[in-house]
Amino acid sequence: MRSPGGRRGVAVLRLHGHDVADYVWEPDLPLSASPRPYLHPVRTLAGVTVTDAAPDSHPHQFGISVAAPDLDGRNFWGGRTFVAGHGPAWLDNHGTQRHQRWLRRTTTELHHTLEWADPRQATLLREHRSISCRWVNETAWSLSIRTRLTNATDRPLPWRSPAALGRAGAGFGGIFWRGPAFTGPARVLSPAGADVGRVHGRSADWVAVSGADREGRAWTTLFTPADEATARDRWFVRARDYLGVCSSPAWDEPLLLAPGETLDRHVVAVVIDGAVSSGEAAELADGARSAA
Repeated sequence: MRSPGGRRGVAVLRLHGHDVADYVWEPDLPLSASPRPYLHPVRTLAGVTVTDAAPDSHPHQFGISVAAPDLDGRNFWGGRTFVAGHGPAWLDNHGTQRHQRWLRRTTTELHHTLEWADPRQATLLREHRSISCRWVNETAWSLSIRTRLTNATDRPLPWRSPAALGRAGAGFGGIFWRGPAFTGPARVLSPAGADVGRVHGRSADWVAVSGADREGRAWTTLFTPADEATARDRWFVRARDYLGVCSSPAWDEPLLLAPGETLDRHVVAVVIDGAVSSGEAAELADGARSAA
């Protein structure tokens, strides 16, 4: 029987003697979860976990992953598919992301190729994924995630969020972070202020989410786009029934990927012990972008 967030192949990222993240590059997951590599647990330098995997409420969400709710009608997000005019429905349309080859694998850098296969095992996308970590200071480190997705078919591939299919506000899909189940009182910051509504569905230079674990240890996870294309994407931010942040390339309109075309997106997360002010968050985001 598979365990929640099942894992067969794991690469550990380390900084200055700290195990800061596990990258599950070969997961052992049911097809209904749209099996894909993911980062979990992701930890602060003090050891506080800032991700969750396969929670009871959303068993298809895993730490930090790259996921698409609807790629040419196939579900690479997991769970139910949003059907226009109907709503969420269970369909036999779940895809799988499969590791192909390591290009570089160290304790601070991971580069590999993947294929996104539909339920019939036909390859829709070929991906080059790059993950790296960097020491920032005694209380913070940064995690760089870059994905380059190339259409491997001879036809255009539409990438749609549920919002693009009529579900208002549900513009998720892309590089997605699922926050920990227990956070204490969570706080969302952005350049526009301390409120989810000020950044959800909008572009922003950074988004920061702060909380605390059951022992009262405060943490912050900050996200910033690392290139111009990603900076134009809008943020999906959830802080009500769960914590989630996603940089979405197809917020409320389909993104059409032509045959051979590549979608290139790059997000940097800064994982911090303690809470930060807006000014501190902006400074950390600037530094993370400069170093990416």
